[in-house]
Amino acid sequence: MNNCLKCRALVISLLILNVFKVSVASVVSTGDFNKDFFVMWAPDHVNTSSNGRERSLKLDQVSGSGFASTQMFLFGQIDMQIKLVPGNSAGTLASDQPNRDEIDFEFLGNLSGQPYIVQTNIYVDGFDNREERIYLWFDPTEDFHTYSILWNLHQIVFMIDSIPIRLYRNHADKGVAYPRWQPMSIKTSLWNGDSWATRGGLDKIDWSKSPFIASFKNYTIDACVWKGNPRFCRADSSANWWNKRSFSTLTRVQKRWFKW
Repeated sequence: MNNCLKCRALVISLLILNVFKVSVASVVSTGDFNKDFFVMWAPDHVNTSSNGRERSLKLDQVSGSGFASTQMFLFGQIDMQIKLVPGNSAGTLASDQPNRDEIDFEFLGNLSGQPYIVQTNIYVDGFDNREERIYLWFDPTEDFHTYSILWNLHQIVFMIDSIPIRLYRNHADKGVAYPRWQPMSIKTSLWNGDSWATRGGLDKIDWSKSPFIASFKNYTIDACVWKGNPRFCRADSSANWWNKRSFSTLTRVQKRWFKW
């Protein structure tokens, strides 16, 4: 996983950052990037299809780019199909405030021929030190794959194509920090992380290979939209399906997949 993390060259990050709100209908996404997200910076480096269903981010020597959800959420599930930066993308990061909570997928750029690394991380009240890295078992630059985060009162599950790759249980009753009170937004960015991302910053971005492009489509936000009071999102209701007991642990099939 050394070649795909927060590299200063290309870093692609999909973060769920203080993002969930109370929702009446749990599926709150329209499928249109123009309606559900806003461009955080460098609009000239963000390209969206005419129907709003696909979006790409660009990184070059001038700037990276990023977008974020228009709403915030507390618990739910986010799925997004992503196609990562191809070729020599060492130092690039695709992915994010004091006292923030944050649930991250971070894709660390790599050298050509080397496997991509995915780093997951969880911030609670501004503290992390919960990073885990894995080498992907496929080439994420050849086609789109679905990256998902399930976040509820019981657990956080990181998944790729429905296969769980990390499980973080809620052990707040034992003094282990767990994000359960602050809403978060969804933020996606592509930026220069070659000071640390690829092999600890040894592999720098080769700007002759720029611009670097990461593509996104077919997202679903099935989550509790924040309305100012966490009790709505923590309530046991049909809308808050993710808090049901059946989602308090992995399914039997997921447990089998998780063992890999």
